[in-house]
Amino acid sequence: MATGQTATVNGLELHYVDHGGAADVSAVALHGFALNCHSFDEVAPALSDQLHWYALDQRGHGHSDRAAELGDYSRDHMADDIRAFIEAQGLDRPVVLGHSMGGMNAMTFAAQHPDSLRALVLIDVGPGASVDGVQQVRQFVAGPYELDSLDAWVEMTHQYYPFRSKEGIRKRLEVSLRETPEGKMAKMFDERFREADFRGVADARAGIWETAKALTVPTLLLHGEKSPVLKREQAEEFAEQVPVVRLVTIAEAGHSVAGDQPEAFVGAVRDFLTDVL
Repeated sequence: MATGQTATVNGLELHYVDHGGAADVSAVALHGFALNCHSFDEVAPALSDQLHWYALDQRGHGHSDRAAELGDYSRDHMADDIRAFIEAQGLDRPVVLGHSMGGMNAMTFAAQHPDSLRALVLIDVGPGASVDGVQQVRQFVAGPYELDSLDAWVEMTHQYYPFRSKEGIRKRLEVSLRETPEGKMAKMFDERFREADFRGVADARAGIWETAKALTVPTLLLHGEKSPVLKREQAEEFAEQVPVVRLVTIAEAGHSVAGDQPEAFVGAVRDFLTDVL
């Protein structure tokens, strides 16, 4: 049964969901920018026979502490949170999964600490990225921070996730929004991410090709066929340039592969784990 817990990591209280189960191999799962640990709710239970999932709210997201300074949201800081979390939990070489921003953080951790994980799963992220797609993410984050109701959030969010049903979006938002004292529904990430001078996403790409080429652990790259962020040619270039990367494109999926096509996501990860574990 999934339970919410906290761990002290680099001086911050980070929230995570322990999905439980009896699997011998653990997994640390990292969401994308301005999202949270519930990004993996649709897929973690189906893979619980292979992986014991720990889905983390990264610093500044969900129920985790906000960093003191915007500069503390660098890729290196967040990658070091992965290291510290694994050590704090006493995990033995987990599989690390990361979507978008979480994927860049996971990639950095894997390049810096290759002996600390068994395998890496990157979800619609790579050294290359579509400028238009990244801008779409920024627009979503810079948009409304609170709305009058859950219904209003469902309608707005569906514009950004057209491959997901409104019912699925509602289920995710029910655990991803907070009620304000005024009775509105608000997002749960550091509101400073919306500031025009916040360059956490842009600066995170500095040196990313060097990081990618340093990967030595088995790596699965799950690419959304309809993703506005990672184009097919960018995903293919990543796989061609880095020998440990296995590319799988998920049909009828956008940037949020796990939420858009959970069954295909589970199948691809299961096949990969069967080969590498």
